[in-house]
Amino acid sequence: MEIFESRDALQQRLRSLRQSGRTIGLVPTMGNLHDGHLALVAAAREQADFVLATIFVNPLQFGPAEDLDNYPRTLQDDCELLTDAGCDGLFVPAVTEMYPDGLQGQTLVSVPGLSQKHCGASRPGHFDGVCTVVCKLFNLTEPDSAFFGEKDYQQLQVIRKMTTDLCMPVRIEGVPIIRNAEGLALSSRNGYLDTEQLALAPLLHDQLMAASTTIKSGQADFADVEARARAELDKAGFRTDYFTVCNALTLETAQHDDSDLVILAAAWLGKTRLIDNLRFTR
Repeated sequence: MEIFESRDALQQRLRSLRQSGRTIGLVPTMGNLHDGHLALVAAAREQADFVLATIFVNPLQFGPAEDLDNYPRTLQDDCELLTDAGCDGLFVPAVTEMYPDGLQGQTLVSVPGLSQKHCGASRPGHFDGVCTVVCKLFNLTEPDSAFFGEKDYQQLQVIRKMTTDLCMPVRIEGVPIIRNAEGLALSSRNGYLDTEQLALAPLLHDQLMAASTTIKSGQADFADVEARARAELDKAGFRTDYFTVCNALTLETAQHDDSDLVILAAAWLGKTRLIDNLRFTR
């Protein structure tokens, strides 16, 4: 696997690949990789001639009280996992490489509406940081396709809208959630959970499943379904941020005539914020 730290070296290599007619699949990550990330690499491997992963802990998407400094950085292990997964290249830029003029005054890419609800409401400015760095990565690498996990469902929809609105010639591919045997969606932040919390965490997915079953059985009072799920989570020891039945495309609150639905959920266990979702048709 080729490793690039500078934009110039990366772009020179990718330019030669494009000139030879090879396609490029991009897998943006923040590192501390797990099987969910490797599923993105596998999906890219099926579609692209050259699979390029990136590892960059993007300070622009972290709020003042969030875990930027403590975010796990495991580059050596990540390189081994990517090599074994058949990744062809890895871009590991420093913050100064991505933001040479610093973060203050950095031009931001913002997707209005879609990015301002759910996680966007709880983490103001988060999606501006995500969209800005993804836009920069797209411009630097000019990939044919880019792969994102469906666990971050709102992020996926925001990136899709950004790509469409800005006429970016990149195909956005969503890759299904990878879960552990108990149903917990894999996440780098799961490493913050202690043993007791780790045993409790799958209840978030259990409540998503129960809520979807209730709705598919004919329950049309979505607010009641949401309230019951939040109460169950809070009673079990979570601190629920949101648990919302949405239109799967717009992420607006679901209406009675919507059939393509997604339930978006976020909840705290101790100091760890977990997110999950479940998309279904009724």
